[in-house]
Amino acid sequence: MTHIVLHPAPSPTPISVGELLPWTFFMGLLLLMALYFVGAEQGATSLIQGDRVHEFVHDGRHLLGFPCH
Repeated sequence: MTHIVLHPAPSPTPISVGELLPWTFFMGLLLLMALYFVGAEQGATSLIQGDRVHEFVHDGRHLLGFPCH
């Protein structure tokens, strides 16, 4: 004889704005940094000397429509 046992499904707990705010700020900061390095890290506005960052993001720059030459 088999016994069927039904367990109630756990209900999801909502995430509060206070818990979500630090992650939203962190992700926004990462996205702004990525946008800077892809879009503006070259020439006169360069924070890092040399062309390593420029060459690393070169194809992504053209893919997103940023001119660099």
